Parts: sequence; structure tokens; C-alpha cells
Amino acid sequence: MEFTQEHEGIRRNVKKFIEAEINPYVDEWEEAGIFPAHDLFKKMGDQGYLGINKPVTYGGMGLDYSYQLVFLETLGHIKAGGVPMAIGVQTDMATPALSRFGTEELCREFLVPSIKGDTVACLGVSEVGAGSDVASIKTTAKKDGGDYVINGGKMWTTSGTQADWMCLLANTSDGPAHKNKSLICLPMKTTGVNIARKLDKLGMRSSDTAQIFFEDVRVPQRFLIGKEGEGFTYQMLQFQEERLYAAAAGLIAKERMIEDTIEYTGQRQAFGQSILDNQVVHFRLAELKTEVEMLRAITYRAAELMLKGEDVTMLASMAKLKSGRLAREISDACLQYWGGMGFMNETGISRAYRDTRLGSIGGGADEIMLSIICKHMGILPGKRNK
Repeated sequence: MEFTQEHEGIRRNVKKFIEAEINPYVDEWEEAGIFPAHDLFKKMGDQGYLGINKPVTYGGMGLDYSYQLVFLETLGHIKAGGVPMAIGVQTDMATPALSRFGTEELCREFLVPSIKGDTVACLGVSEVGAGSDVASIKTTAKKDGGDYVINGGKMWTTSGTQADWMCLLANTSDGPAHKNKSLICLPMKTTGVNIARKLDKLGMRSSDTAQIFFEDVRVPQRFLIGKEGEGFTYQMLQFQEERLYAAAAGLIAKERMIEDTIEYTGQRQAFGQSILDNQVVHFRLAELKTEVEMLRAITYRAAELMLKGEDVTMLASMAKLKSGRLAREISDACLQYWGGMGFMNETGISRAYRDTRLGSIGGGADEIMLSIICKHMGILPGKRNK
């Protein structure tokens, strides 16, 4: 991946924005269990950061995905995982299908204000009994006159208590599980939408996460994204971008854990020398840094192929799998070298340890990524290539 001065300009400006508008407040937001999404997203929208690779027609910059990749990677400078996760939902999880398949009318109603930062978006896919198993969702959207009537519920919805609209995946027919689903834009103020509770999470505490129920919620059928029955396919395409987000946004965050640990262990003394002076420590940190660079390489390769219009399902799954596992490995190893201070909530490594655990669960668990990779290798049990 080759970056131009324009790419570096985005990297430089986004980092300055983070240092001025986000990092001074993340401790406060972590304590509160929520960050002011509308305020922050409006500031980001004013800078054009919420529509870097979205069409100019709808207020985006119209740039290719390489510029979005740089933006996502730079989000790793944010000193809490919850805020970049919510930003990623706005840019790479709840809006790609709308941008690609939505009618002009629908995009002007939902995409334009999301790019401007005037509205907050959330993604409604996971349910209590259907997390990684997307085909098993139970929420229904049945036609009645010119409306869809929605019943069911969603779980683990990022930005769910603040969102203005949801990109909702629902069953719109009784057909086969992969052909009966549709994506629908659902305004969250609609009668019958009930935000049941704000969830209390292990990590990502600055991002609000909700459980939501729908009881006879009526929305116009024109709020359908693309074609009815194609929702599962559209969501699988959105997952490609979500998984590349997970890999890209975690790169600098992983490097920060290593760099912070180098600084701390270089100062911490034990048995007459710094902790860092022990070969087992500095060799381990060197090994972890190497692993991050390997993850960067596969992430960049996936992005390059996506720019060429190729299917990157396997590579995106590999990058997401490696990102989640490596984050766990780095945070655990680094926390160990911090000793007792690593177990204190006042240290960044403690927050990183809690935040990064989600990487192997959200957006498709490690086991799902492995299944996808096996499918593309032709080695699923009972389905091996002959």
C-alpha cells in the first residue's frame, strides 16, 4: 500500500483532532459509561471525517477506500476503545449498504445527515439468540398496506441509547434463512421502539450499548435498503468492511500498548536493574511488534484487493481473527510487565486489557472467522473439495 501526501494529510489532521477533541475527555466518558455522540459526530462531520469514502452526491469526500483505511488506522490514537468503535459503526458498519444500495431518496433522508454528523446511526443485527449466527435472527418485518410492521428485538447494539436511526436486519418473508432477510432504515423515535436497558460491559465503557425491543413498529416500505430478500447478502458485505475496520483501527492501539510498556518498564526497577533490561522482556516486546507489522501487512493487502473490486471475505476474516487474538496476547503480556500497577484501573494497559477482549467476540467470533476461512479453503467437515 502506497500513501500519498493527501493520505498523510488525513492521518495528520485526524490525529490532531483526536488530541484536541477526544483524548482530553476519554477518562470522563469512561467514568460516565457514555460519550456525547451527537456533539462529537457533529464536529467530525464538519471536518468531513464521517464520509471519506462516501459519494460526493451525499456529502462525502468521494475518495477511495485507501483514504478510509488511513482514517481508521489513525483512530488507534484514541485512548479508549469504545469511542473508535462507535465511530466505526457510523462509518463502516451501519452505512455501507445504504450508501451502496439505497435509493437516492433514502440516502438523502438517512445517509446525508449521518455523514454530516447530524444523526447517530446504529446497526441492528445481533439478537439474544443470534449473535454470530446471523441467519437465525427472529425479528420480523411484515408488510401491511404501505408499511412494514416490525416485531422482535436486538441486543448488544452500539450507540443504541443515543442513535437516531438503525440499519435493521429483519425477516421479511418465511423463505430460506439466507433469502428471507432485508435491511431497513428504522428511525429510533418511532412508536413501539423500546430501549430496554443500557448494558453494563466489561470494557468499551465509554460507548453505550443497548438492548432494544420492537412492538408493532411501523415504517414505510420505502425505507427498505436495496431489494427485499437480499439483506443477508448486503449484511455480509457490510461485515467485510466491519472486519477490516477491526483490524485497521487496532494497529496503532496495539503499538501504543507496546510503546507504553517500553516506557514504563524502562523506568521500573527490580533487583538492581530496569524491568526492560531483562532479555525475556525486551525480546517479547520485539516479537509482539513484529506480529503487529504482520497484521498490518495482511490488512493492507485486503484493502488493496478490495480497491480492485475483489472478494476479500477470507482475507478480511483472517485480519479480524488475527487482530482479536493479537490484541489479547499483547494486552496480557504487557499488563504482566506492569506488575501490580497493571491491575489498577488508573493505568491505560488495564483499560486496553478490558477493551480489547471484545475483538474476538464482536463482529463475528473467532470461531466464525475460522469457519469462514475453512470454507474458502474447502475444508469444512463433510464439504471438502473432491
